[in-house]
Amino acid sequence: MERYLNSLSQEQLIVLLVFAFALLVQVAYYLCVALRPVCNKRGTATAQPPVSVIICARNEGENLKQFLPKILEQDYPDFEVIVVNDCSEDESLTVLAEFELTYKNLRHTSIEIDRKFSHGKKLAVTIGLKSAKNEHVVLTDADCYPVCNHWLADMVASYTDGTQIVLGYGGYEQRKGLLNKIIRFDTLTIAMQYLGWAKAGHPYMGVGRNMSYTRSVFFAQNGFQSHYHLTSGDDDLFVNERANKRNTRIVTTRDSIVESVPCDTFQQWVTQKKRHLSTWTHYRFGTKIVLSYELMSRFLFYATLVVALCCFGLYIEAAAAYGFRLLIQLIVYKLNMRKFSERGFLILIPIFDIILPLLQLAFNILNLRDSRSR
Repeated sequence: MERYLNSLSQEQLIVLLVFAFALLVQVAYYLCVALRPVCNKRGTATAQPPVSVIICARNEGENLKQFLPKILEQDYPDFEVIVVNDCSEDESLTVLAEFELTYKNLRHTSIEIDRKFSHGKKLAVTIGLKSAKNEHVVLTDADCYPVCNHWLADMVASYTDGTQIVLGYGGYEQRKGLLNKIIRFDTLTIAMQYLGWAKAGHPYMGVGRNMSYTRSVFFAQNGFQSHYHLTSGDDDLFVNERANKRNTRIVTTRDSIVESVPCDTFQQWVTQKKRHLSTWTHYRFGTKIVLSYELMSRFLFYATLVVALCCFGLYIEAAAAYGFRLLIQLIVYKLNMRKFSERGFLILIPIFDIILPLLQLAFNILNLRDSRSR
């Protein structure tokens, strides 16, 4: 080893050291963070307290017709479903009225249209929480549905003593096409990160498609007041502000999974991603540092890989390091894909792993440009 190091130029040695550091950070992330959701087991709580399910819906008549019964027919002893009809101009009210004739655990409240007053989802969520009869609430969206009628039972099973927030997995339906694979890979990657860090004791976000918390933790600090002026953040910023290692649990059972209708076009997905990424700058400083480590180490890994190959001809070293990281990466992804019933994109992960960070950088630049132009 000493003879080999002495044979390298100073520039080659620096590149190899940076390359090795980036590789170490990446391997540590996959083994110590991204693998944690796979090792998580079903909650052990036996109590089944009454639950309020809150769904905010704006012009979601067709989705309510299709998906609402899957929530109303959950195998759970005591729960209500509250749909907040948020200024809908379609048939949503008619659909809800018809369902209420059949399902006695369904009720709705409405926000009337006011052209002089604009609001985001946070108002609808707050109204839903104020309308809820029960301390434990589970939130999802109108275009989502649980894959099993034990969804509520598995979400609530994670409420042990001191638990106030439960984070679940919200995936997207598998459909044909490359865009669908990108969306599902991106969703799984984000979930591996936020669920893994939460399991490690550092919760920083959740997704509104599938999460639960108590009314007490919501109203303790006036709900969304600190970030109400932001359009997004009803899920991730709320968790970033209130969650800690003592009050937060994750649920990763197959019965707890919720699926959503994916975007049909690339432009729709870009708009969705820009909205989701717009809240990142408002995360806690420590969260931004932790997330930056993984992203920057990935950029460094690929940058030094290219330099080692193209500038210094370190083919064996670069190939060995890349192959080692790729093997660990594919194993961890495969285990998570099996855990969350995802399939169909494993072979494309080496490509997506390079493309997605570049797209994320582009989306952040677009968000910065849009904020400056306002």
